[in-house]
Amino acid sequence: MSILEEKSYAFSIRIVKCSKYLQQEKKEFILSKQVLRSGTAIGALIAEGKYAQSKADFINKLYVALKEANETKYWLKLLQDCSYLEIKIAESLLKDVRELIRILSSSTKTAKENSNEI
Repeated sequence: MSILEEKSYAFSIRIVKCSKYLQQEKKEFILSKQVLRSGTAIGALIAEGKYAQSKADFINKLYVALKEANETKYWLKLLQDCSYLEIKIAESLLKDVRELIRILSSSTKTAKENSNEI
């Protein structure tokens, strides 16, 4: 398992727990489902990319994962600013998603450059 797969899977687990907390403790159902969907999609798309049909398909999966990561960052900031998440928890999750964004940005750039060499 690659570092990207490991980190995205661990992040998905944190997002599932966060969503569960928001629904059970804060009785927040709309935003929690949004962050659950986008936050878990990151790892799912990375997993899909392992079995892409082509280099272009692989790059596309990574780009979509990057878009989902940026959307997740938005929802986490919104949840923090609306006082659904404590600052400490939100900042920890935001740190993780920013790291995923950096890795995905770098990976998509490298994959695209390598596909142009072929």
